[in-house]
Amino acid sequence: MEIQEQRQGAVTVLKPTGPLCAQDADQFRQRVVEVMGKSLGRFVVDASEVPFVDSRGLEVLKETTDELSESGQALRLCGANETLREVLEVTDLSGLFEYYSDVNSAVRSFL
Repeated sequence: MEIQEQRQGAVTVLKPTGPLCAQDADQFRQRVVEVMGKSLGRFVVDASEVPFVDSRGLEVLKETTDELSESGQALRLCGANETLREVLEVTDLSGLFEYYSDVNSAVRSFL
């Protein structure tokens, strides 16, 4: 899995490319932990290039949002396709995240 990182002001945008599955979930998790530490929780996951997630990918997203919620924040997802959103709804995880249609909207939500 390739994970692009881009800064937009004080916000870091992570854009994983490919499915968020068992073989790549730990790599993604490690990258998220690094970004959370240096961005003070001001980051966005651009999921526009994530076609689907498996159970380990869901665990990583939940672990991340659990850590962020300790400081009163929520994981901001943008560009999530219909499949990803349906999986989050079916697993009752959709309420844990903030959804945005695009990166700019998600970044502006920190203002």
